Amino acid sequence: MIQTNEVNLQSNWQKELANVVTNPETLVKMLGLAAYFSESDLQARRLFPVRVPLPFIKKMKYGDPNDPLLLQVMPLHKEFLAKAGFNKDPLDEQDSAQPGLLHKYRSRILLMLKTGCAVNCRYCFRRHFPYQENQLNKRSLLESIDYLKAHPQINEVIFSGGDPLMAKDDAIEWIIDELEKLPQLKRIRIHSRLPVVIPSRITRQLCQRLANSPLKVIFVNHINHANEIDDDFIKAMTMLKSANVTLLNQSVLLKGVNDTSSVQVALSERLFEADILPYYLHLLDKVEGASHFDIEESQARAIVAGMLDALPGFLIPKLVREIGGKTSKTPIDLQLG
Repeated sequence: MIQTNEVNLQSNWQKELANVVTNPETLVKMLGLAAYFSESDLQARRLFPVRVPLPFIKKMKYGDPNDPLLLQVMPLHKEFLAKAGFNKDPLDEQDSAQPGLLHKYRSRILLMLKTGCAVNCRYCFRRHFPYQENQLNKRSLLESIDYLKAHPQINEVIFSGGDPLMAKDDAIEWIIDELEKLPQLKRIRIHSRLPVVIPSRITRQLCQRLANSPLKVIFVNHINHANEIDDDFIKAMTMLKSANVTLLNQSVLLKGVNDTSSVQVALSERLFEADILPYYLHLLDKVEGASHFDIEESQARAIVAGMLDALPGFLIPKLVREIGGKTSKTPIDLQLG
């Protein structure tokens, strides 16, 4: 009976994944916003494709052109503007150790299990990444295992992408099986936005496999606004929590979306209601096409200072910037300025 139900659950998330909105004109019509966006806004889809699952659209406020969830996925004419300091590879990632594998940090590697995402966020620092050249199959994944064996200092593998949960449960189980054979490994970390946009992706089969792993499993969500967290998402997180998975969140400071202390406080409080601890608050990675989301570092420091006044320390994410070539995130000193 459990196996039959699980097939249905997995089928549901895959159907939702197939039924995404890819035309911005359709998106604005669904939200009653056709009059608010110009043809030049719609044309920005040529720079980066639009993908928005229906469960995420349902969280948006009808008739509000400034809805913080809509602004994360809606193409705008501002994406055509060129700005100094913004480029296609802001983190110097496009010269990887081998296809689909990034070894940016001494003790950790990142595996791009899947090179597609369920949702395309307009500020994505990998919106220009050459995913076609970094697709992994079973053979290249085994080559990644060989890379791990040749680098015994690596004790943690990060599943990333794209979005690693675009892979089916059976494929994820297979790579976990292979990783568990390596005595050097202590942790598996999964970075995903899929539970936010399609909560049904967290299946019983996946949770059971994670619960049975001798490795510590950390799940890092990517949530930028409290409105992204609904009851279905909380149920998905409860399933992961019951599987003994550590739940964290990282977010990006985005102009017009979450660039006030009050919005950030609401996000931290809502995350904790879902048993998720804030982990990182990123300054925007300076990727070409996303400059309209950028805020000054001084404003970011002021936002976190306001959070410190309102929240206990365990609900304050670390304010960081990622710099290409650095062996860790770079913390932002709140005392400067």
